[in-house]
Amino acid sequence: VLQKMPLAFVGLNIGAGQTNIHPNIKNLELDDGDNIDYVGSVLNIPCEDEKFDLVIAQEVLEHVNDPFKAIEEISRVLKKDGYFYLQLPFIIGYHPCPNDYWRFTHEGIRELLNKSKFDVVELKISVGPAVGFYRILVEFLSLIFSLGIPFLYKTMKLIFAILCWPIKLLDPFLIVTKEANRISGGYYIIGQKY
Repeated sequence: VLQKMPLAFVGLNIGAGQTNIHPNIKNLELDDGDNIDYVGSVLNIPCEDEKFDLVIAQEVLEHVNDPFKAIEEISRVLKKDGYFYLQLPFIIGYHPCPNDYWRFTHEGIRELLNKSKFDVVELKISVGPAVGFYRILVEFLSLIFSLGIPFLYKTMKLIFAILCWPIKLLDPFLIVTKEANRISGGYYIIGQKY
């Protein structure tokens, strides 16, 4: 998406953490910190209408209680013909940060954008089915072998994460199959505002 941007574009990275993707991209986070340009929520972005040429939201909307409202707010701050890069999980364990509400199929992600003013430019798997399976397998084995003891769960998770890691190497072979969408770890979608 960055390659499609004009030289003097202005972008917004929602839920950026401390990252700095590009000098022209501003960062939005819930709390202030280094490299944070705006403090606020994706449900109420503290910026004027049609300010940005590009908006990025990677692994953010699963933590928002109203993802449709978040998409509307993103559309509000994005210029006409601007691009939106959205990445969301499908098969992944619960991970509150501070909350965790949703998982999205490839059809659900398309529906999110179709409800707003976006043409879908591209929709693909970002995290393949082997990694999706790996994540759930590690969680499952950790739960079984930790016997409900919290500190043992973390130890077991580390052990099984290392032991099961080779499963992830299957993704290049599985990601191209027709059934890859059944247990993919996640997706990305690129939309263009019309």
